[in-house]
Amino acid sequence: MRRPLLRSLLPRTLLARNIALLIALVMLSQVCSLGVLLHYVQRPRVERAAAVFATYVKTLDDLLQTTPNAARDALTARLYAHAQLPDSARTEPPPGLMHAYRSYQRKVFLESLRTHLPADMEARWQTEGGQRLWIRMHAPVGAAAPSAPYWIALPIPEDAQGNGLDAAILLSLALAALAALTGYAIQLHLSRPLQELTDAARRLSAGETPPPLPTDGPVEIAAVSSAFNQMTQALQQAEATRALMLAGISHDIRTPLTKLRLSMAMAMPESSDSSFVVAAESYLDQIETILQQFMDYAGSGEREPAEPGNLNALIERLAGDFAGLGHEFELSLARLPLVDYRPVSMMRLLMNLMQNAIVYGGSGLAVRSWASGEFVYVAVGDRGKGLSAEELEQLKAPFQRGPNARSHSGGTGLGLAIVERIARLHGGRVEFHARAGGGLEVWVVLPAKAGSFAHVANGGHQ
Repeated sequence: MRRPLLRSLLPRTLLARNIALLIALVMLSQVCSLGVLLHYVQRPRVERAAAVFATYVKTLDDLLQTTPNAARDALTARLYAHAQLPDSARTEPPPGLMHAYRSYQRKVFLESLRTHLPADMEARWQTEGGQRLWIRMHAPVGAAAPSAPYWIALPIPEDAQGNGLDAAILLSLALAALAALTGYAIQLHLSRPLQELTDAARRLSAGETPPPLPTDGPVEIAAVSSAFNQMTQALQQAEATRALMLAGISHDIRTPLTKLRLSMAMAMPESSDSSFVVAAESYLDQIETILQQFMDYAGSGEREPAEPGNLNALIERLAGDFAGLGHEFELSLARLPLVDYRPVSMMRLLMNLMQNAIVYGGSGLAVRSWASGEFVYVAVGDRGKGLSAEELEQLKAPFQRGPNARSHSGGTGLGLAIVERIARLHGGRVEFHARAGGGLEVWVVLPAKAGSFAHVANGGHQ
């Protein structure tokens, strides 16, 4: 329980975590330094000042007791003598963070002063109307002297005020802020290569070829950038090898198949049974279909440039083609924003979904589209037997076929894998949903072109 809570409190980015750690360390060091300064430097200094001041107060008290009345009255008048403690000296200053240090130093001084003075000589620190220290003096000795003690005001020693330490504390806080800002600048400098690496990795996953990353930074970052550049070169070589292999497969297999068709047509007499020829041509068609599916999955259109377009127009064109073959799709197309897509790859995606609906659903064929938020949705549905969520997710993997596909020959289990790969290539995803009234809908979710919601395409239907 504690670990998830701690993870939720931590910043998500490495930059923010390092800055938070740096600030915490600087603050901890400042607090420790301030504690050492107060306890081992400032406190002994204040206690020493209190001991000296107590000696001065006791000497003054003895002097006032033995001074003649006339001279004593003049002297006590200069010392602001009062029979009662003034109200301004009775009130304590309000506690606060800004005055915490002064309150601490005043408390240390008064506690130390009271330990050096007699118990009946009280001391009060006045903060309102000026800083003064009020001391309760003894009653003068002599028959003519008043019998009641009185209070006099004395200036506070400089060591007890600690004015110079305030500037030291402010300077320390300023240095802490400067250290935090310096650490922030350093972290920004270190995070920039990581951001460049992230952008290059995203471009690479989208099928683009990013430029080589700079390797002139710190040794650790340069090593990561160099390794990424080597990986990019290896992937480019693998892509070139794959393209060469696909071209070889296409040529080396399709050429013998074409020759086999021609040889069969020339070798069979006109009066012979044509059922063998029809079956053989059907098998050859299946071989070409399987070969094409393998090549479609291997290619998936990474090198095809994307361009903004209206998906509804592409859906209507494909629906018209299937209608010419006797398969009617019910269309429910809303007005859509422009979408950046690769025309051939997107046509292959929609054709695969509509072909699957025809082959495995059979009835209730429908295509609908709509826009929500920053995404565009295309749903291809049928009234075939629905599958569980686990089975539907498994169909995204290559060579996986559902139970209702066992009776259909000529497939390889790559149809939905091709759809999934093309959708991810466009920054989208594929979802499976139960259709209202029975059956299945396959949703293709694609990001809309930036800024296109202000220019909605007019090719759809309401």
